Amino acid sequence: MSHATIREQARSYYEAKLRTHGPTPAGADWNSQASQTLRFRCLERLWEAEADASLLDYGCGYGALAAYVRGRGHRGPYAGFDLSDSIAAAARRHTAGLAACQFTACRDELVAADYAVASGVFNVKQDVSEDAWQAYVWDTMADLATLGTRGFAFNALTSYSDPDKRRPDLFYADPLVFFDRCKRTHSHFVTLVHDYPLHEFTIIVRR
Repeated sequence: MSHATIREQARSYYEAKLRTHGPTPAGADWNSQASQTLRFRCLERLWEAEADASLLDYGCGYGALAAYVRGRGHRGPYAGFDLSDSIAAAARRHTAGLAACQFTACRDELVAADYAVASGVFNVKQDVSEDAWQAYVWDTMADLATLGTRGFAFNALTSYSDPDKRRPDLFYADPLVFFDRCKRTHSHFVTLVHDYPLHEFTIIVRR
């Protein structure tokens, strides 16, 4: 399956979620506000104490991370990217009162930021095969890496999840494989965070 087809499936999936649930965690396919915030706190370790750093949110959904970082005192430019024009438009509406935030659904419009982050973009493979999805994930991670000049971070569901609770439409990544790839390919400074109460992990890469 081509990456273009995979992106189209993802676009349709998340547009349906937003239409059903609106600009809420469920509208971005998260279980709760608490779990969404916990993910943001893990990612935040990348730019912690750098209130003026520029951020790029890769797969921004309705702009929840923008609202989160502004609420935490972050002042630097924020750019959100989503595959869907309608979702990017929803993000603009949701963050209309926030300064220095912009959103686009066009990859060619993106410019590198200090830090690039992706939350949840690797999770929902739908009916894509494991091999095709893994190839798509590697290419997406490489793109994310090019967009964070000082570092990048992402999360993924963990292969350490209980086998009887896994869903066939989700992708469960081996955190050690991802750590090793980031360490060998992108930076000597890689942190694997796997000690929070969700069935996932976060990887933070600094340069």
